[in-house]
Amino acid sequence: MTPTPSDPRPRRFLPGAPLRGRVRVPGDKSISHRALMLSALAVGESRICGLLEGEDVLATAAALRAMGAGIDRTADGEWRVHGVGVGGLLQPRQALDMGNSGTSTRLLMGLLASHAITATFVGDASLSRRPMGRVIEPLSLIGADIQASPGSGGTQTLPLMMRGADPAVPITYRLPVASAQVKSAVLLAGLNTRGVTTVIEPVPTRDHSERMLRGFGAELTVGHVPDGTRVIAIRGEADLKPQTLAVPGDPSSAAFFAVAALLVPGSDLVIENVGLNPTRAALFAVLREMDGRIDVLDAREVGGEPVADLRVRHSQLRGVVVDPAVAPSMIDEFPVLFVAAALAEGRTVTSGLEELRVKESDRLATMATAL
Repeated sequence: MTPTPSDPRPRRFLPGAPLRGRVRVPGDKSISHRALMLSALAVGESRICGLLEGEDVLATAAALRAMGAGIDRTADGEWRVHGVGVGGLLQPRQALDMGNSGTSTRLLMGLLASHAITATFVGDASLSRRPMGRVIEPLSLIGADIQASPGSGGTQTLPLMMRGADPAVPITYRLPVASAQVKSAVLLAGLNTRGVTTVIEPVPTRDHSERMLRGFGAELTVGHVPDGTRVIAIRGEADLKPQTLAVPGDPSSAAFFAVAALLVPGSDLVIENVGLNPTRAALFAVLREMDGRIDVLDAREVGGEPVADLRVRHSQLRGVVVDPAVAPSMIDEFPVLFVAAALAEGRTVTSGLEELRVKESDRLATMATAL
C-alpha cells in the first residue's frame, strides 16, 4: 500500500548504485521566463530552444498570449514568439492565472506597470499567501495603481488588480533587500517609461535580466561603486529586436545531481550544459570549499551566459561557514546544501536566509523538519 500525505507511517529508502555517466538538466527557469517576456516585447519572431516547459513558465506563456503575443511550440520543441513591441500589449479579457509562480507574477506586474491597461492577477492557494508588497512599492512609485488583497501580518497578496501608469514616471529605486525579482520588475517597467529608470542594488543578485535586456537591444548600463553597490539604469521606449536563444541548463536542477554524486560512493557523473552565471553558481563554489570534487569542462558562452559541463565525483565533505554575502547567489539551492551539510563531517553554518521563509513554503522550517 502506498503511503498518503495523511499516512503517518515511516518510509524506508534503500541506497542506490553509484551515479555514473552523463545527464542533461532542463532549461533554466529564470532565463526561460525572461526569454518569453522579452521576445513578446520585441518586434518580429524570436526562436527559443531549451525552454523549461514546467508549469511556472507555461503560466508566463499563457499570460503573454492573453495580452496579444503569438507563442507556439513546434514539434521539435522549439518555441516561436511573435512579439508585439514595447507598449504593444493588449488588455487581457480575463484574469491572469499565475498558478504557483511567484516569478511570473512579480515580473509580469513590472512588465504591465507601464502599460495603460488593467489586469487582475490570481494564483493558487500557496501563491495567494505570498507577500507582494516589495514589488508593489516601486511599481506604485512609477504610477501604477495596485489594489491587493490583505494577507496575514499586514502583507499584500493575490488576488490583486493593477491599472498601469499612463504615463509611467521614471524612478531611481534603492532595493531595501536583495531581490532579483523586484529589480527585474522595475527594469521591465522601465522599458515602456520615457526617460531613465534606475535601480540601486546594494547586494548583487542574479543578473539575467540585465544580460538579456542588453541582448535584445535595450540601452542599459551597469555601474559599480567601491562598496560593491551596483547601479543599473535603463532608457525607456526601447526598440527590442527579436532573437534566437538557447536556454542553458538550470543550475538549481543541476545542484541536486551534483550533491547526489558527491554523497554516493563510487559516483562519477558529468552534468552537461549547466548555466554558470556568477550570480547563480555560488553553490558549486561552496561545495568545492567543502572538499567536493567538481571540475568545469568545456567552458563556453551561450547567448551572453557562461555555460559548462560539470564533472562531479564522490567526495568526503566537511562542514564550512557559508559567507552570508553569497546567499542571494544560491538562495534556491540552500535546501540541497542542507542535505550535503547533514552528511558532511563537522558543522556547517549559514545565515542571511530570510528569503527562504517566504517562498511557496517556509523552506527553512521544512528542511529542519525533514532532516
